[in-house]
Amino acid sequence: MPSSILWRRLDRPGHESARIAGFDSGWQLLGAAVFLDDRRVCRLDYEVVCDSGWRTRTGRVSGWLGDESIQVEVTFESGRWRLDAEEVELAGCVDLDLNFSPSTNLLPIRHLNLEVGQEALVRAAWLRFPSFALEPLDQLYRRTAASTYRYESAGGQYIADLEIDDFGFVKRYPGFAEAVSG
Repeated sequence: MPSSILWRRLDRPGHESARIAGFDSGWQLLGAAVFLDDRRVCRLDYEVVCDSGWRTRTGRVSGWLGDESIQVEVTFESGRWRLDAEEVELAGCVDLDLNFSPSTNLLPIRHLNLEVGQEALVRAAWLRFPSFALEPLDQLYRRTAASTYRYESAGGQYIADLEIDDFGFVKRYPGFAEAVSG
């Protein structure tokens, strides 16, 4: 049962599309983001593979940012995170969060499966843009309505109410992106 979405960026010129599909042992999130960053054209293709419980196993980002080629591989295996084969200390991280994309909010939304009124703290392996450094990011998800989550990160320094579709893709991420189809 594939599900797909198209977003328009609100913070800069650009668009992004993503598609999720299930397979025997989990889920595959595929997407492409095209946008401007400080007058540099950026195109990033990504793939995140999750187990059947929506926990990240691998992630890949490739493309370009201006004249710079981007090729990043993230893996989580045997309790260890690796960025391009180098181990990164990310104790307690479950999800890969792509800083440039609203797509990966789907992962904790799906694996937490919160009821309205419930909240949960999660720690994500945050792939920062444009440095592509991988670091831990504590996040709070609070389900405030059937199709709305209050998202907080950086100890409450960042707060946004995310509107989601029936599958869990973010339809509206204030100041960042909004769905135009999907």
